[in-house]
Amino acid sequence: MRVIGPGAILLAFSVGAGEWLLGPAAIARYGPTILWIAAVSVVLQALLNTEMARYTLYTGEPIFTGFMRTAPGPRFWGWTYAGLHFLQTGWPGWALGAATAVTALFLGRLPDAGDRAVVLYFGYLTFLVSVLLVLSGETVDKTLEYAQSFMICWILAFLLLTGLFLVPPGVWGMVGAGFVAPLLGSPAFPPGADWFLLAGLAAYTGAGGTINATLTYWLRDKGIGMGGTVGSNQGVVGGQRVNLSLAGAVFPPSGENLRRWKGWWRYLRADQWYIWTVGSLVATALPGLTTVAFLQPGTTMGGHGVGAYLAQALAERYGPALWALTLLGSFWILFSTQLGNAEGCARVTTDLLWTATGRLRESRGGNVRAVYYGALLAFALWGCAAIPLADPLTQILIGANIAGANLALLSIHTLLVNRKFLPRELRPPLWREAGLVLSALFFVGLATAALAQQLFTTR
Repeated sequence: MRVIGPGAILLAFSVGAGEWLLGPAAIARYGPTILWIAAVSVVLQALLNTEMARYTLYTGEPIFTGFMRTAPGPRFWGWTYAGLHFLQTGWPGWALGAATAVTALFLGRLPDAGDRAVVLYFGYLTFLVSVLLVLSGETVDKTLEYAQSFMICWILAFLLLTGLFLVPPGVWGMVGAGFVAPLLGSPAFPPGADWFLLAGLAAYTGAGGTINATLTYWLRDKGIGMGGTVGSNQGVVGGQRVNLSLAGAVFPPSGENLRRWKGWWRYLRADQWYIWTVGSLVATALPGLTTVAFLQPGTTMGGHGVGAYLAQALAERYGPALWALTLLGSFWILFSTQLGNAEGCARVTTDLLWTATGRLRESRGGNVRAVYYGALLAFALWGCAAIPLADPLTQILIGANIAGANLALLSIHTLLVNRKFLPRELRPPLWREAGLVLSALFFVGLATAALAQQLFTTR
């Protein structure tokens, strides 16, 4: 219990738009039978997470460093993954989604197209506050961590109590069956499916895209496996400690070392399968219960009130107290995800470019700050420009579909890295390698279907 924990950190960050918005949007539109997509996604992501962690346990390096050791070299992959991470997390849809909850609380009703200006105002405010909090220093950062832990526990408890006392028992059975719907005879995909929504649901249930790979940073920082012998450099930027990757170290696969390896693998398995996987499925199911029980079937969630649909549905039956409580939960889930994206984008970009570019490492002091502040500035400028471009759900879905393509790339790249750098004794069995190929096909298939549908509809 003292060792495991990165999965819980990833789970806290994962309870975002996938579970709170995309899941309910898909369920309201197509029914709970669509939840099998979320179940398959979480299982495939857990498999990918453990295979990326396999490299980190052996070398002490984040998986991104392993990617940079493959052709065409660190500079190419460092900039490529930094760009992909930015394209995935740089959209400010989370801030806009949080703003719809604030606007609903402010107006006392579900915002509509006529309230766009108010939503944009709160969207800019929410987005800029998230950026400023990233710059606020380590003390505020620690306070926010405690606040986030408390709020996540409170939100999950609120949803669980709502499900236990307000949701009919039959709905629990419908939602549970939805996770295995094709095995029970239901069609896998509904007629006329919105692939943009379904691909986004798959990608953002759980963690999603390059965010999954950041798990290996936490494993390194927690000293799990060879991370305990390698560690990292720490650069202080804006009052924050930013860990910067060092070259790793490996061990010979002797009998004693293999015994210790199995011990670390046992911790990783508990962390990813028993905490992260189960937690992600529960976090998907709980909003699903409320959606099935209280939203009209066929509802299309979207527009400038997307963060308030569940609150409105509960308030119509049980009064204003649940209206306010649900809006508070909606705001915090989406705002904390936006805050995590702002901080994560700057940190991941800094580490990637630090590792990829020798010139930055040669003069660590000023360049670390330049990269960190440069990434955060680019994030802030792009976010301010993008806020009025589309409604919250559309922006989140754009990032989610990019995350799906990223998951496909991560799956194949992880397979190649582990085959190339790990000794035979530590390589995954064939069924795990087949799982990575299946993961790539699953996510790239959905992303391709979404792209093709968008292009065909546009034409």
